[in-house]
Amino acid sequence: MDIQTLYTEAVALLKQLIGTPSFSKEESQTASLLTVFLGENHIAHSRTDNNVWALNQYFDEKKPVILLNSHHDTVKPNPAYTRNPFEPSECEGKLYGLGSNDAGGCVVSLLAAFRYFYERRDLKYNLAIAITAEEEISGKKGIESILNRLPKIDFAIIGEPTLMNMAIAEKGLMVLDGVAHGVAGHAAREEGDNALYKALKDIEWFRSYQFPKVSEALGPVKMSVTMIQAGQQHNVIPAECRFTVDVRITDAYTPEEVLEIIRQHVQSEVIPRSMRMRPSSIDKNHPIVKAAIKLGKKLYGSPTTSDQALIPAPSIKIGPGDSARSHSADEFIYLKEIKEGIEMYIGLLEEVITFDNK
Repeated sequence: MDIQTLYTEAVALLKQLIGTPSFSKEESQTASLLTVFLGENHIAHSRTDNNVWALNQYFDEKKPVILLNSHHDTVKPNPAYTRNPFEPSECEGKLYGLGSNDAGGCVVSLLAAFRYFYERRDLKYNLAIAITAEEEISGKKGIESILNRLPKIDFAIIGEPTLMNMAIAEKGLMVLDGVAHGVAGHAAREEGDNALYKALKDIEWFRSYQFPKVSEALGPVKMSVTMIQAGQQHNVIPAECRFTVDVRITDAYTPEEVLEIIRQHVQSEVIPRSMRMRPSSIDKNHPIVKAAIKLGKKLYGSPTTSDQALIPAPSIKIGPGDSARSHSADEFIYLKEIKEGIEMYIGLLEEVITFDNK
């Protein structure tokens, strides 16, 4: 199938997706659109909850598997929108609408690339594509819920708006609840043990501590205290102070190692909400990275998290669009970015999965 046809049909599908609300956990209608699209193109597919996936026609269990993944859920529209977020509209080479940039452009471009290779028999790798739900909230009914239904993944290409540069590493996320314990007392007398003061000492440690190991791709681990709560009334020494810490973990540490270091240095009780969102990275000598370099793509480490954190295989993140537009009012993607995205994904895969490339 030629690129122009793939592009035309990709834009048409993206307009349908934009016109169909798909907030996280409410993606049923866009999942149905995706199954109809695959069915109309004679591609066998499966659906669980709001996740849709397919395998290439001549899937061979003896070959390794590349997963193509992006998400079809969106955040709720920014209050500053001046356009109807669910009305796809073209203007001066831009396609406006909620989810157009994050990550609709990636979804339709990956689907186009998958279709390009779907009927090919001369591939060194199998291809699987999964267009998944709940990415924006790291929900448990997203990519994580279908991993046991997919074949074993050797590496993954995650579609996110990166200006078509390649993220070869991504920080993980661990949210911590800290609790400093004290003893209540009357503020006018020398009574009690102020939990707020204890928490402040630990908060200062979080602000100033530097982890010894620094990732080549991602830099240092970053910790930010983002919330604090203590006290009930002005004349009572607080017996408890709670605070929240946002920890961005690099590939230099596991979440378990970071948590252990933190607990060794602070007095407060520290409880992780979740350790699912793990850092990820891929070897610079991996064929997909070499393919990106050959195509002139910039390599970088991403400070933001995506479904990469939940996929237990080496992965990269790349796609049309610009992350700076994500979640913004009057979200848009340039139409040329979609065509370039299709060409880029096909070019990357041609370098890796076909036998005539060395």
